[in-house]
Amino acid sequence: MAQYSAKLDGVFLALADPTRRAVIHRLGRGPASVGELAREATMTLPSFMKHVRMLESNGLIRTAKSGRVRTCVLDRERLAVVEDWLAEQRRLWGERTDRLERFVTNSKERNTT
Repeated sequence: MAQYSAKLDGVFLALADPTRRAVIHRLGRGPASVGELAREATMTLPSFMKHVRMLESNGLIRTAKSGRVRTCVLDRERLAVVEDWLAEQRRLWGERTDRLERFVTNSKERNTT
């Protein structure tokens, strides 16, 4: 559980920044070079590379260098960690709201009789 939590924390930390979310969004359409991605950001290349490293270290993207070009690819498997967590939260909150609805409905029925 601790390992799962650490992975999830890292993914959420990486996704907490709008620049990194924009990179993920762009890579959802397909691979892109760091240069292409950096042109869409309003910062210097060294600053942008920190974002790339954060995404890569948390498993959201993979990079490969060919000559002078570093290409980034989205790792959709890592996003499944977030999807799984959200599904569990939906299930938990669905159960809680169902219990609350039953409680309110039963209370109303008891008060009307």
